[in-house]
Amino acid sequence: MTAPQTSQPNPNPDPTPDAPPPRPIGRGLLWSAGAFLLGAILVYNSVDTSADAKPPSRPEVAGPAAQRTGSPRPELVLSRSAPKRLTIPEIAVDAPFTELTLSSTGQLNPPPAGNQNLVGWYKGGAAPGERGSAIVAGHVDTKTGPAVFLQLETLKPGSTVEITREDGIVATFEIDSVETFSKANFPNDRVYADTQDAQLRLITCGGSYDRKAKDYVANVVAFAHLVSSKRA
Repeated sequence: MTAPQTSQPNPNPDPTPDAPPPRPIGRGLLWSAGAFLLGAILVYNSVDTSADAKPPSRPEVAGPAAQRTGSPRPELVLSRSAPKRLTIPEIAVDAPFTELTLSSTGQLNPPPAGNQNLVGWYKGGAAPGERGSAIVAGHVDTKTGPAVFLQLETLKPGSTVEITREDGIVATFEIDSVETFSKANFPNDRVYADTQDAQLRLITCGGSYDRKAKDYVANVVAFAHLVSSKRA
């Protein structure tokens, strides 16, 4: 999934009058995850792209929160701890985490494409449950078949996501919205900006597959916020 960029991202092709071809299985997932997270441009890509190589830094002013019912609850936050496992029973997700880092060119390295049941957490950003927008990314498919976030776009507001953390706390998030954005008009500031409370972004590829560009034309983003925590 090629990540959205703040300059000139790949154009989103116009839909054809015919029904779009089915999402290809057996294609590497190319995807994007970059912009205003921690005040820097991050480009998450599994193929060649250009990106700002500057290391990220946390902004002083909180960015806009995801749209949802109710007000942010800055008091409902956890201390920093790495995530260990993601569980979304509604779409049969039960997957371990790997840490995602930036490459020497400033790109956010993707999870290994050979593992269909693996999600990645950008460790340079907020941890799930910590104040800010925690970024979790997963493949929708790989060269060998469907992958962990194949059904991410089917989640609804009110769906719950559980993340078991290294400190033994299980953080429960509630989905606020699941939206599909053209990569040509990706709302970087909304998705990646820092927030006053503990939020979560689940990101994968979506839309049709552009065979010429060898990339999906859109990104699916699930916005969620922390609602509770407990000891495992």
